[in-house]
Amino acid sequence: MDAHQVVYSKNVVEFVTVASEYCSSVEQAAKFPAATNLLKMQKLLPLLYLKASMLPKAERMLDEELEKYVSELDYNIWHQKWLQLLNGYDSFYEVFDPSIQFGHETVTASVSENLLDIYQDLKNFLISYSIGNEEVMNDALAECVEHFGEFWGQQAVNVLRAVHMLVYSNADFSLNVKNDEVQPGKGNPKWLDSFWGTAEDTDDV
Repeated sequence: MDAHQVVYSKNVVEFVTVASEYCSSVEQAAKFPAATNLLKMQKLLPLLYLKASMLPKAERMLDEELEKYVSELDYNIWHQKWLQLLNGYDSFYEVFDPSIQFGHETVTASVSENLLDIYQDLKNFLISYSIGNEEVMNDALAECVEHFGEFWGQQAVNVLRAVHMLVYSNADFSLNVKNDEVQPGKGNPKWLDSFWGTAEDTDDV
């Protein structure tokens, strides 16, 4: 299958559509309440994972590395917007981290950082894909598939757990909850203690 057939195949076009919606939702987050944004992510993350898992593997055609379009400044701008929206409900304990694999260490993860890491990879892919050069499009696809397997696919399923909990927790994002004071079993919001499995029985025996 040549590059043209690969980059314009049904599965790739469908993935591009979902990836575009995801990136747009990340960029427009400041226009909506936190709860609305989380509802979007609740639907987009599993769909994004599904469509990425169906992408064809492409062999790289170019010798040079692809250009990266999302700058550190871009990343930080969107990251800060999400931090402001989540207002302290950003940290969660991760049950699986690829660098630790199946050890027993505790890892604190960030909803906003996971969302933005995925965004960064997808946005770079989408801009390269939109150029219209089939060799560039092909290599961007190859890189995106590689990165999905290596890191952002795992990030998508990891952060979906936190998004799910936030959607159904009735968290009040208007409350001023400080991230640096959030610790398991230390008088956190009930949804967070429940998420961490550290909720205390308040009934006196």
